[in-house]
Amino acid sequence: MPKREKKPDTSGLNTYSLGKESKLPDCGTAWKLYERGLDFNASINLEDTVRVNENFFIGKQWEGVISNGLPTPVFNFLKRVCCFTVATITSDNIKVNASPLSATPNTTSLVEPVRIINEELDALTELNNIPSLMREFARNAAVDGDGCLYTWWDPDAETGQDAKGCIRTEIVENLRVHFGNPNDRDVQSQPWIILERREIISAAQAEAKENGFETWRNIGGDGDNTNPDAAKETTDKVTTILLFWRDTKTRHIWAYKCARGSSIREPWDLGIKLYPISWLNWDYIQDCFHGQAMITGLIPNQIFVNKLWAMSQLSLMTTAFPKVVYDATRVGKWDNRIGAAIGIQGGDVNNVAKIIDPASISPQISQFIQLAVEETEQSLGATSVALGDTRPDNTSAIIALQRAASTPSEITKQNLYKSIEDLYRIYIEFMGEYYGKRYVDMTTPEEVRQVYDFIGQETPAEIPMQFDFSHLKDMPMHIKLDIGASSYYSEIASIQTLDNLLKMGKIDTIQYLERIPDGYIPGRRELINELKEQQRNAMAMQAQMQQGAPQNPGGAPVAGDTTKDEIPTGGGYSALQRKVNETGTTAGMV
Repeated sequence: MPKREKKPDTSGLNTYSLGKESKLPDCGTAWKLYERGLDFNASINLEDTVRVNENFFIGKQWEGVISNGLPTPVFNFLKRVCCFTVATITSDNIKVNASPLSATPNTTSLVEPVRIINEELDALTELNNIPSLMREFARNAAVDGDGCLYTWWDPDAETGQDAKGCIRTEIVENLRVHFGNPNDRDVQSQPWIILERREIISAAQAEAKENGFETWRNIGGDGDNTNPDAAKETTDKVTTILLFWRDTKTRHIWAYKCARGSSIREPWDLGIKLYPISWLNWDYIQDCFHGQAMITGLIPNQIFVNKLWAMSQLSLMTTAFPKVVYDATRVGKWDNRIGAAIGIQGGDVNNVAKIIDPASISPQISQFIQLAVEETEQSLGATSVALGDTRPDNTSAIIALQRAASTPSEITKQNLYKSIEDLYRIYIEFMGEYYGKRYVDMTTPEEVRQVYDFIGQETPAEIPMQFDFSHLKDMPMHIKLDIGASSYYSEIASIQTLDNLLKMGKIDTIQYLERIPDGYIPGRRELINELKEQQRNAMAMQAQMQQGAPQNPGGAPVAGDTTKDEIPTGGGYSALQRKVNETGTTAGMV
């Protein structure tokens, strides 16, 4: 591991809060920064907004409402619309590809490192289950307004080799993230960032004690001071904060962990130059790092539909059934049993009882309910065609309408891709700082191949070799990340183009295999190495045949050579030419 400065430059932090530049953050100053973040969230009423949005999304839409006997129906069309939109922007498989920039000199030397980076990024995608995290990431942005991914280094993770540790990524709620400049949503331009966590008291105390802080006993429960939701209040939890800031000299990110009244870990250098935070706003709000949730503007529509349903149900429950009015002076008690006889005291039976018809509800109520739901869905692109509620009489028209319906969410989709691209750039930063030298499968070098040939053993296509990931620190400016939907149709088009080039003879088999997308030919790299080995063997055999051809240094005829001399030609009419003309053959003459 490289040596790092123990005293960072803290000018990147707010010097007004720290008091002076040379002072490192402690639990008191860090907690002041954290309280400033809480004050900003309170000024925009973020906690109440997130709580209401979450309740409406999961179906708790009458939370805190005194119904006074009014029915409380829930027809949660908001969840359907929200899940549809999130699924639309996350349904495509993503593919991250690192490649050297065209302006980079000697790009051929970067082919093998770039291949290793791509394979490692694919492994991290599976390890951290990025597709699943991406769906939750987008869901949080749609419901709460913002999504956050936090990346950290796990030094104890087993890797199957001497070098241990791996990169982890987790979801963090937007209420637990505080930016130093709340008027700027750009993560990397922040003076500092704070992540808030709820940890078990005993675990936080043990970590502080292990790191040598005598104040570890000061770590206690928060009660309800920092947890406004009484349903989640737990007395065995404590709020800890993780403060990140950038050293303005080295550009490295530093971190410091503490609780109220005690430090937990002293400031340390992460060694990376990017904040390990990926941030996504569902919709931008000018001059604010928090975004606008999709559900926030739709809650009044949901309340309107629920109230109409509630009043309709109450009307049906009270007036929808017929009532019997009878003459109590003539009938002592009305009997509703089927087939039961009712006795009266004299008089005409026609005026004994009467059935009152139920009151009818205006059909406009159901029309307005349906219209409110349909207009809300269509405004978000969740049309009946996109939701699959239309008969597919015309396939082309259905596909065209579904694509048109997904257009409104295209901007959010591109913002999501940008956030995931930022995540993978953070991965490369961690790889360059923490991976060190690790064994990876690399194409067998030529010198190793010659050794195998010398000892008479079959040369393997790949051998494990150490790769120094610290070289990635010098490569970020030469690497670009392309992230987007891995389209099935675009891959088919690429394969068809390669097939045509191969048929026309413009490329050979090896060039074809090197350019075909991964996953279509099992053992593609092994097949490429085998074909290259066959080419080398064929060239070596041809060279041996040329070296072993019979030599004739003196110009004398070689024994066994049956080649005839050519008939001499010239301007004259020689005897040989006359003989050939007469006999028609050269037999016995040459």
